[in-house]
Amino acid sequence: MSSLSRELVFLILQFLDEEKFKETVHKLEQESGFYFNMKYFEDEVINGNWDEVERYLGGFTKVDDNRYSMKIFFEIRKQKYLEALDKHDRSKAVEILVKDLKVFASFNEELFKEITQLLTLENFRENEQLSKYGDTKSARAIMLVELKKLIEANPLFRDKLQFPNLKSSRLRTLINQRFKLAAPALQKSQA
Repeated sequence: MSSLSRELVFLILQFLDEEKFKETVHKLEQESGFYFNMKYFEDEVINGNWDEVERYLGGFTKVDDNRYSMKIFFEIRKQKYLEALDKHDRSKAVEILVKDLKVFASFNEELFKEITQLLTLENFRENEQLSKYGDTKSARAIMLVELKKLIEANPLFRDKLQFPNLKSSRLRTLINQRFKLAAPALQKSQA
């Protein structure tokens, strides 16, 4: 996409944000892939909106793009799995294991086996590596710190983590200037 298109997308994003079109803003961020809104991502992770977290990420990277992306998706899906286990929702945990985590088995078979074995435990915290796993809220916060580091290190997010510095209401200003320039010509043609 050209730099003009990129600039236009940023102007539209700014306008939509100023007008409080929140869902549309995030959809355009995701679809354009120009700006990764870390604050929005953080909020979705903290709230456990896993489908939206993955959908939003999908506008910027895929599981198999690079090792950073793979680790990001793995951590999110592992958290989702642990939360299902913590709620004693075995069927949901199995579904996550088969649908979301199985893709990682080909990269690390041993890790996948360890994760699968958690199903056999009454409380997954019996696993030595997970013995310090606290409550859901603190686990998400700890994971988020790791995710932010992975995103910042991921080359696919380079130049996408900072929104350009634009004067407020820049799109509205440009449109108003255009109308002011066009008004005299329009008056002449109507005379």
